[in-house]
Amino acid sequence: MFPVGNKLRIHLFGKSHAECLGCILEGFPTDFEIDLDEMDRQIALRKPSDGIGTPRKEKDAIVFEHGVKDGKTTDSTIEMVIYNGNRDSSAYSGFNITPRPGHSDLPALFKFKNYDVSGGAQFSGRMTAPLVAAGALAKQYLKGKGVEIHAFSKSIGTVRDDTEYPADSLSASESFPTRAMTSEMNEAMTKEIMDAREQKDSIGGIVECVVTGLPIGFGGEWFDALDVSIARMMMSIPAAKGVEFGKGFDITKMKGSESNDPYSVEDGKITALTNNMGGVVGGLSDGMPLVFRVAFKPTPSIGIEQKTVNLKTMENDTVTVKGRHDPCIVPRAVAAVEAMAALAVMDQELTFTSI
Repeated sequence: MFPVGNKLRIHLFGKSHAECLGCILEGFPTDFEIDLDEMDRQIALRKPSDGIGTPRKEKDAIVFEHGVKDGKTTDSTIEMVIYNGNRDSSAYSGFNITPRPGHSDLPALFKFKNYDVSGGAQFSGRMTAPLVAAGALAKQYLKGKGVEIHAFSKSIGTVRDDTEYPADSLSASESFPTRAMTSEMNEAMTKEIMDAREQKDSIGGIVECVVTGLPIGFGGEWFDALDVSIARMMMSIPAAKGVEFGKGFDITKMKGSESNDPYSVEDGKITALTNNMGGVVGGLSDGMPLVFRVAFKPTPSIGIEQKTVNLKTMENDTVTVKGRHDPCIVPRAVAAVEAMAALAVMDQELTFTSI
């Protein structure tokens, strides 16, 4: 198991092609009414879309093994399990000898004795399925506290959406397979993905997430700071390669007089005139929307022949990946980003700041 969190502890278990995978939540409030239909809807947003996603289909049906009865939490510990139906591992034979570039195969084979590379094992993006389920619970809890979390595809390949959307409009991305914000962007991003698929290649992109409703002073400090906790959870998502808040790396091109967010009193409340910091200063919320972006690498499984090594002969070799793979995981990662953000924020709320 792989645990994380303070008051809200998340334990992840299982593997991509094992009988099951799932997670255990410790510290979740009891007697909490769960909207099971909304939870199923959130889980469905992580599934691949026809045409732009992997052909592998799984029901991703959540089984509450402990802590939930008749749609209500009965214990502070909740165990959720997803049983894998499609466990065909034939496409992965040989990768323990010729590891795939960009995958965890090589370091995992060196670290773990008798490691099985099938489906990426515990390093697979499939491991986000139970995390999205847990995040769906956290989102419902936070919504009751006035906190909303929404994400969308900021970019896919060379297509980038630089429009600044109102926070209350971001749920529009749920209407499009690419998780874009508009039909025009969805069409352009779809073309990027399909072009990569036709070339037996893949592409990456960026997911932007916005959290609203956090009061001034919300969060922990230092190693448990709000942005530190968010960043840790984001980098736990397979294929994530970077996280930035507010203006991110572009803030290095600004002067302090340009990057600082001036404060103002409006209708008796303190606000900021800009949000270059992304709503977090000193690891604490300044009351503005928490805005961050996560960069995802291109899917490493591609149909183009790649150079690798043969671990049996210790000679140079080549490998070609076949099977069921996403040409771009960004649209599916949107749900994972929202879920991981919800888990991090809920843990911060339970641990440091009561809303």
